[in-house]
Amino acid sequence: MRDDRAVGASGPRFFFGAMSPYSWFAAERIEEVLGEARWSGILAGAIFKAHGRVSWGLTDGRAAGMADCEQRALRHGLGPIRWPEPWPTSDLLVARAMTHAEAQGRLRPYALAAMRLAFLDGADLGERQAVLEAGRRAGLEQRELDRSLDSDAVKLALRAATDEALGLGVFGVPTVALDGALFWGDDELERAAAAHRDRQGG
Repeated sequence: MRDDRAVGASGPRFFFGAMSPYSWFAAERIEEVLGEARWSGILAGAIFKAHGRVSWGLTDGRAAGMADCEQRALRHGLGPIRWPEPWPTSDLLVARAMTHAEAQGRLRPYALAAMRLAFLDGADLGERQAVLEAGRRAGLEQRELDRSLDSDAVKLALRAATDEALGLGVFGVPTVALDGALFWGDDELERAAAAHRDRQGG
């Protein structure tokens, strides 16, 4: 399994939130489509707030959005979605957990475990036990992960990562940032990959 610390700071960046089903779809596909991308788990709630937005799951578009996600999950071969109840809830704890996992070089396996736990098992990632269970599945040491959820260093690192995303113009997840260009959405992965190839002269 790839160690995320081996990925350089330059090149495409993959910004995502663990409670976003579209982030999950992109996360499951990006290794094949754009394997060079550096993963960056951020606090999606803070991104929404900074732009005066809320999750579509809290709007009149909820039913249509959920239906679209269910169709995409099947189309991507990920199986039927089992929605957490309630959904969406706060993504603060799971975002902190992703920050800790990144410091351990385990962001990718943790993020995938968390999103699969949410959208295949129906677990609420706003709950501490679900966040810790994702860590267990990803092979993270449980006591360290538990302590990290209240760590000032983790809180500051998460804020810095989220502020960096905002500074780049990220306004939703998932987003691939590439040389100043932003590709927002699961269905933009292929376009981001093509743009990356063009920049490399291939």
